Amino acid sequence: MKIMKIVYRVLKGLVVVAACLLVVIVLVARLSGGEPAILGHQIKTVLSGSMEPVFQTGSVIAIQLAKDSVSYEKGDIITFRIEDKLITHRITEAVENNGQVLYRTKGDNNDAADLWTVPAENVVGKYVDFTIPYAGYAMNIAQSKSGTALLLFVPGLLLLVSAIRSIIVAAKELEIKKLDTKG
Repeated sequence: MKIMKIVYRVLKGLVVVAACLLVVIVLVARLSGGEPAILGHQIKTVLSGSMEPVFQTGSVIAIQLAKDSVSYEKGDIITFRIEDKLITHRITEAVENNGQVLYRTKGDNNDAADLWTVPAENVVGKYVDFTIPYAGYAMNIAQSKSGTALLLFVPGLLLLVSAIRSIIVAAKELEIKKLDTKG
């Protein structure tokens, strides 16, 4: 029975830490007006199955932001911008054309290579082998206006309930002490 209580407390603690981390990431992104970045890494949500089985649709992946976008090699998984879309695919070839580095890419789960080449300056970053399956669904909800409001409201409500509970417990203990001193 004690082991179950310990396991429950550890799991409860991990959920609280994960929720707090999610709140911090979303709030930092909202306040900065950009994508959340922690120590040179960004969190991205996978929206398609083009890279399965490396990562699944709905997963959260971490990418290291590009410092030197011309140094990527065949086999690296990069996130890049094409028009207004972010795409994460594997480099199949790096070529140089008139002094400009271009990458040919392909999704691991796609039958054919991408129809475009990616200029090095369009590379946002490189996948760093960190994936949390299905967490992207929660991130998408959290980044919506109602999700952000919920992330602020629920912890505030929990703090209020905890404070009221502590006051009630303290009041009961005080009442018991008063009764003990009278009796």
